[in-house]
Amino acid sequence: MAVAYTLLVLFLAVFVAGFILLVMGAINFDFSHSEIPPGVNQPVKLRIIHIILISTAVVGKILENIGICSGVSFVRYMQGRKTLGVDPKLFIKDLWFEKVPVRIYQPKVPSATQRRGVMFFHGGGWVFGSPETHEKLCRFIASESESVVVSVGYRLAPEHKYPAAYEDCLHATIHFMNNTEHYGVDPANVIVCGDSAGGNLAAAVSQTLAGRSDLPKLRAQILIYPGLQALDFNLPSYQQNRGVPLLFREHAAFYLLQYLNGDASYLEEVLEGSHIPIDIKLNYRKWVSPDNIPEKFKVRGYKPHVLLDCTTEVYETVKRLCEPNLCPLLAEDAIVQQLPESFILTCEYDVLRDDGLLYKKRLEDNGVRVTWYHLEDGFHGVINSFNSDWLSFSSGKRGLDNIV
Repeated sequence: MAVAYTLLVLFLAVFVAGFILLVMGAINFDFSHSEIPPGVNQPVKLRIIHIILISTAVVGKILENIGICSGVSFVRYMQGRKTLGVDPKLFIKDLWFEKVPVRIYQPKVPSATQRRGVMFFHGGGWVFGSPETHEKLCRFIASESESVVVSVGYRLAPEHKYPAAYEDCLHATIHFMNNTEHYGVDPANVIVCGDSAGGNLAAAVSQTLAGRSDLPKLRAQILIYPGLQALDFNLPSYQQNRGVPLLFREHAAFYLLQYLNGDASYLEEVLEGSHIPIDIKLNYRKWVSPDNIPEKFKVRGYKPHVLLDCTTEVYETVKRLCEPNLCPLLAEDAIVQQLPESFILTCEYDVLRDDGLLYKKRLEDNGVRVTWYHLEDGFHGVINSFNSDWLSFSSGKRGLDNIV
């Protein structure tokens, strides 16, 4: 009995030691590929969050390998397990708009007039995120701007591929716009808003609704470091911030492919730019080009990228990346001209920075009023960390105050 007990203890000790070594090895590997520039706001905190995210992902992978659950499921569980309870300023209710789950935040303070409504689409690379992960953010927006906020729990990839997330956000928005009177919202004052992948979805929904005559026009769109194109992963911001947490260049392309078709086989081709034929890239070069990025954003070491052609096999697999509902930067001018007033937030240390800058230029070139706020010390994901206890970032709070 004593021998068996000793062997069990030894086995557990070896297992735990191996587990720790695996996690530490993954952290060291990720560290060797990461960089936190000196201009980032509160770099030590960012490094700590990065370690937590890597550790969670590695544990998820281990659990997947031993057959307990998928790595994606574990990360989603860890992200969404915090509950905040009752809010003294808000009525909060979970509902369904058609077949789409939503969480509604309504201010308790009485209003003499109809309120504005905000459709909020969370970020997370179309793979992660939920109303729970963006609960604090939505509560803050609702209470501070005295708006009715609707957080949409759209279907996630790779289980639900494009256009599932886009369709859920579109259907939920249309349902809300057709029923604003139930929530005390002015039908002429509905805004779409989202961060990262949610910014992509907000832009796509806004474009789809721009030409609808059977609905009121959207009042505005708020795009928080949105990902808006998949033609060029070698723009200046992708080169400069390729290893800056919380979104690496490779991860941005990987998540996009998970959303597109759940297949990352051609990740390298997408990263190097050999996934779209040259003639198509040249056709879109008037909108997606480093030439449209102000020179001051190229000083941190940008090198022009050679245009590469692609094989028919690769293009056939990823050709839907040219659809505006997936990549809104590629919409025709006739659509862009009809878009509502826009707010775009970008961060200097973010691979998606230039997507926002290119869209800002497109909107302005087409006569759309744009309010642009740039966080010089910000990084991707900073807004959602505005109130994360001791891991809060002042730049995130600054950005969020401007959004409100």
